[in-house]
Amino acid sequence: MPQSRTRRSGVLAAAVGSVLAVLSPWQAQAAHLSDLPSVTARAETAALYDDEEGGNADADDPAIWRNAADPGRSLVVATAKEGGLRVYDLDAREVQSIPAPAGPGADDAPGRFNNVDLVQGLRFSTGRADLAVTSDRGNDRLRFYRIDRDRPGGPLRDVTDPAVAPVFSADQAEVNEQRTAYGLATWTDRSTGRSYALVSRRETTRVALLEILPTASGTVTYRTVRTLDLPSSFRLPNGTSWSPCAEPGELPQVEGMVVDPANGILYAGQEDVGIWRLRADLTGTPVLVDKVREYGVPGRYDEETEECAPGADPGFGGDRLTADVEGLTLVHEPDGDGYLLASSQGDDTFAAYDREIGDANEYEGGFRVTAADAVLDGSEECDGAAALNAPLGSRYPNGLLVVQDGHANPEDGERDATGFKFVDLGEVLDALDD
Repeated sequence: MPQSRTRRSGVLAAAVGSVLAVLSPWQAQAAHLSDLPSVTARAETAALYDDEEGGNADADDPAIWRNAADPGRSLVVATAKEGGLRVYDLDAREVQSIPAPAGPGADDAPGRFNNVDLVQGLRFSTGRADLAVTSDRGNDRLRFYRIDRDRPGGPLRDVTDPAVAPVFSADQAEVNEQRTAYGLATWTDRSTGRSYALVSRRETTRVALLEILPTASGTVTYRTVRTLDLPSSFRLPNGTSWSPCAEPGELPQVEGMVVDPANGILYAGQEDVGIWRLRADLTGTPVLVDKVREYGVPGRYDEETEECAPGADPGFGGDRLTADVEGLTLVHEPDGDGYLLASSQGDDTFAAYDREIGDANEYEGGFRVTAADAVLDGSEECDGAAALNAPLGSRYPNGLLVVQDGHANPEDGERDATGFKFVDLGEVLDALDD
């Protein structure tokens, strides 16, 4: 049975806590983490509730759309899983809610929007348009929404071709097993002008490259170009073989992904392994940029508790990321430099790496998003993140960072609440430069 976000987080916290309790290197690292600088949010979205009353809405992944004509009227598009899509203004107020489509039959899996990204200037027969693209994990498809800030009824309009096929599944029975489209990143190849989506498959190591194709009727479809399977087993320096502990049959999946448009490089977060760097066209050899702390730690899966009991740490993991490694986003700077930001979900921190490959994506520092006051809390167990280093009117003249909060300050403490925090990107860059 697939783990819920809450149970999976609980399992992970228990495992991390067990390791921290017995391993002094982890305790030393915990002391180091306490020295990371903090930034606070300026705004937060209304809490989403993952229950029947709340429409099974669970905040996951954001994308920032810049309104070139009026940057102060830019938008944040975010996924809410079974709750569909939410669109927010820069005050974090909801301006549109789009439901996820139902499954084709009453007994089929419902739509579930997992990750979202943007395509700018896709060429249609009537001209160019910007799109929001989301992975519909429930139906194993991509969905496309044309963005028009001033359209009556809301800025997003569904332009998905009705005939789009499942990304990975052969039929509806396989779709219902939910090894479906999961993580997502878009990419436009500057040499050809063609736009693509990189899509990962849930509970596997597979990533697919899909070309995004506008149709003559104004809808959007896609075709699979190629797929690539990242490793699921790793040779450790002591000569042993290691795979992350998981429920039988599950492999270490990828979710957070981002493509650097300047060089066509994909960064992919394999949740229980680390961050990979590879060509966005899925050719060449992937390089592991950094590993999670739990890398190499043996584990035993308990069928009764549905938890992994960790063994002794052999010391082969990294020291900046605590599983899961989640939302990846890029910060571009005018001189061509910048950062790759990664959510270290297991310890509520964010890690920053040099964007330049020539510097081997070296670690540049980290930070936390902490509470601004008793009402505006910070970000915990962050899933998705999005950064835009461009002026966005008077609210965010230095750019914006949006991060998911896995434990939004709830109005009702009995309900699981999630949401998104809006952070001044200038404060983040200042924290990393200190």
